Amino acid sequence: MEHVHLAAEEDDLYSGYNDYNPTFDSEELDNDAGFQQAVRTSHGRRPPMTAKFPGTAIGGRALGTSFGSRMPMASSMGRPMTGAVQDGAARPMTAVRAAGYSSAMTRGSTFDPLGQSKGPAPPLEGKSEDTPDEKVKILEKKVNDLIEESCLAHGLGDLQLSLDRAKEAGRKERALVRQREQSGNADHINLDLTYSVLFNLATQYANNDMYAEALNTYQVIVKNKMFSNAGRLKVNMANIHFKQKNYPKAIKLYRMALDQISNSHKEMRIKIMQNIGVVFIRMGQYSDAITSFEHIMSECPNIKTGFNLILCYYAIGDRERMKKAFQKLICVPLGIDEEDKYIPPNDDTHANLVIEAIKNDKLHQMERERKALAEKFIMTSAKLIAPAIEATFAAGFDWCVDMVKSSQYVELANDLEINKAITYLRQRDFNQVGAVETLKTFEKKDSRVKSAAATNLSFLYFLEKDYDQADRYADLAMTADRYNPAALINKGNTVFVKKDYEKAAEFYKEALRNDSSCTEALYNLGLTYKRLGRLEESLDCFLKLHAILRNSAQVMWQLANLFEMLEDPHQAIEWLMQLITVTPTDPQVLAKLGELYDSEGDKSQAFQYYQESFRYFPSNIDVIEWLGAYYIDTQFCEKAIQYFERATLIQPTQVKWQLMVASCYRRSGNYQKALETYKDIHRKFPENVECLRFLVRLCTDMGMKEVQDYATKLKKVEKMKEIREQRVKSAREGSARGTRREGSASSEVDIKAVSHSEPKHSPLLAQGRDSGHSSHGTSAKGERLSAKMRALPGSNEPYEASSQRDIDASYVDPLGAPMERPKTAAKKRNEEDEFADEELGDDLLPE
Repeated sequence: MEHVHLAAEEDDLYSGYNDYNPTFDSEELDNDAGFQQAVRTSHGRRPPMTAKFPGTAIGGRALGTSFGSRMPMASSMGRPMTGAVQDGAARPMTAVRAAGYSSAMTRGSTFDPLGQSKGPAPPLEGKSEDTPDEKVKILEKKVNDLIEESCLAHGLGDLQLSLDRAKEAGRKERALVRQREQSGNADHINLDLTYSVLFNLATQYANNDMYAEALNTYQVIVKNKMFSNAGRLKVNMANIHFKQKNYPKAIKLYRMALDQISNSHKEMRIKIMQNIGVVFIRMGQYSDAITSFEHIMSECPNIKTGFNLILCYYAIGDRERMKKAFQKLICVPLGIDEEDKYIPPNDDTHANLVIEAIKNDKLHQMERERKALAEKFIMTSAKLIAPAIEATFAAGFDWCVDMVKSSQYVELANDLEINKAITYLRQRDFNQVGAVETLKTFEKKDSRVKSAAATNLSFLYFLEKDYDQADRYADLAMTADRYNPAALINKGNTVFVKKDYEKAAEFYKEALRNDSSCTEALYNLGLTYKRLGRLEESLDCFLKLHAILRNSAQVMWQLANLFEMLEDPHQAIEWLMQLITVTPTDPQVLAKLGELYDSEGDKSQAFQYYQESFRYFPSNIDVIEWLGAYYIDTQFCEKAIQYFERATLIQPTQVKWQLMVASCYRRSGNYQKALETYKDIHRKFPENVECLRFLVRLCTDMGMKEVQDYATKLKKVEKMKEIREQRVKSAREGSARGTRREGSASSEVDIKAVSHSEPKHSPLLAQGRDSGHSSHGTSAKGERLSAKMRALPGSNEPYEASSQRDIDASYVDPLGAPMERPKTAAKKRNEEDEFADEELGDDLLPE
């Protein structure tokens, strides 16, 4: 009882933990009488340990080792010990059998706890594929694989393969249904698999523009009441009707889908309502579209809906609601992080690595795209409504700029200001309060805006031929942003007009290094090489440009002109033939084709293209001249008269065209009309010698009384002409004597002065294409035409005869002399290389 504890009435709950039980004290066991008595009693009854191996040398000797089998030993209670052998049978050792031990282990047995001596395990029994369930499972797997292959093929862009796999999946699925019906498991049809097959098939039909088949497949799904939420597919059916421009049917299906979608799916309902609004816009029902868009902007505003709402208000001309919609648009939250998040701190290396890793990940790319789209919609909206919301577009732009400055898109304000200046330029408002003054306000802004404004100012001054100011602003734009290709191009243009072609080429090359897709730089580089005489390099530039701009008429014209300069007329004709497929009504191209065919000796083809050129532009003197000479050469002088009469209307002060008309009348035998024409020419040009000579001859042959008057006038005019020639000759001799006295130095000065007094074409850089006329080509053409016109009779021969002598140099030879070619209003081209300036527009503004 000494170890029994009685609980008091108020016992401590935490008492007893420090009490010590002496029963567990092993050090006091020697003094415990009860324990010692138990030990002596159990030891006295323990049997002796002797080995029991009959027939061996040690059979009768007791062993104290572990070799051999132990004798069964009785415990103190008289029962056998665990593992002891009784009557030759071993008791199983269940406690250690899992480790590989056995009580029946004999001498010489091997230790094999894993049972590896039994050999490998027998193979698993295979399941039989002949059972109906296995066949169904195999078919289901094949159908799922085909659906997956169809989706993957669509993702890779192979629409036909995706459709084929979808059809094959449909056939397999129908075979699967029949298999279930035959096996009596029709109640266990996999509806999800059937839905997947039909939905994928309808989608692939729609992707392949097989709208009727797609609608039929969707109809099968929608009508099946066993498919849950199949009503949503009416949205897809409405989309197909929208593509087919069946707008009333599309609206009906959109509304049916909207009725079947609960309010818990708010985002889907908003998208369907947005589609309804877009369809109303296509139908011209702007009030209904406004109702849908206003509901969306009140429930869940987004950028696209806000932009569409502004378009609807603009269509109905509601100024105040346009302003309110613009304010709502710039307040739409984008749900993206600030850019400051991606600025790495300088002291935290781990944070720098993390920011560097996420700076260009998919999420940040999505954020940038969303922000760029929002900025695009806001800029477009501002440019659209600015002229409509106020009395002037400038006031409208100022209101939009003020609104943007107070929003989260404050950086767009500068871009709007630049757009305001560009609008001034498009309205041809170049004064100080317009484009120039607006752009000059950006000179002290940040580098990006400064570069864009300076680029436009450089372009503007270049158009005004103020090349010093253009060069200054080009330098300013380059200083603000050296990697701005537009600034480098404008700088190259200012150097080009100074005829420093090597330096201009370097600027164009640098622009191409900064932006390899800059077509203006490549075009100007080709023209620069052309000026330098490096025709092969110029040809390479334009061939590269043609690979980028396949239908550019300017590039094709330059290629044709380069092949002509390289004396390859066949290639030049090929490129011009490609060019007339792009611009079939360009008279300059048709005239150039006629000229090339004429140089090749193909008169019929040359006549065809010259005739087409004259039909589209009947004021080209070169074409008129060639056609008139062609008809004279083919002895159809009556047809040549209409061309020379048109030339008379174009150049009424040139006597040669009127003389050619009179000459054609003479050659055709209409002497009376020829006489009247000569008399009319004499009234306009009384001192023309050739006109008086023909009047004398015609009056003499026709027996008219006026012959004496015309003969007297002819003598006076010839005498005056001789006196004039003598004066000119004496003046030349006097100047020659003065030149010899001044010496060789002054002679060189006179030569240079003469050379500088010759007319020169200004190397103006403007958009267009090089006319491609070379001096030797023009002179050769003139010689050919002159040879034709010399078939007219001379002054001392009867007018019926044909002669190879010139009538007079004053009106026959100019057919072979180079003349200035008039330019069309649509295709203004310079005789020198024309230059493609950097276009003024949105592309000059950094995105």
